[in-house]
Amino acid sequence: MTAILTGKQRRYLRALAHDQKPVVQVGHAGLTDAVLHAIDEALETHELIKVRVFAESGADARAMVPRVEAVTRANVAHVIGHTLLVYRRRKKEPKIELPKAKAKAKAKGKPSSED
Repeated sequence: MTAILTGKQRRYLRALAHDQKPVVQVGHAGLTDAVLHAIDEALETHELIKVRVFAESGADARAMVPRVEAVTRANVAHVIGHTLLVYRRRKKEPKIELPKAKAKAKAKGKPSSED
């Protein structure tokens, strides 16, 4: 299971990927095992990739998210139109350092142990 990305982390990844071109393309055959393998390999190399879903695939990019995340053990950080932004931290020598998630603040109105 992959960690859930915060909104700040998603924004950071979108900014990093802004100028990138799609690395993997989903054609008329749809999301096949070969395409999933290509996504997995590209993630090992790049950590952050764009996946383009062509209209002739007949598939909706949003509908692909659960399967892509499950098979590749990655996070889909963003879906816009026919493009998925997929991130998975590399085990050896990661290049992308995500912003840290903030610790949850104390709930208002609850007495603290200092009172």
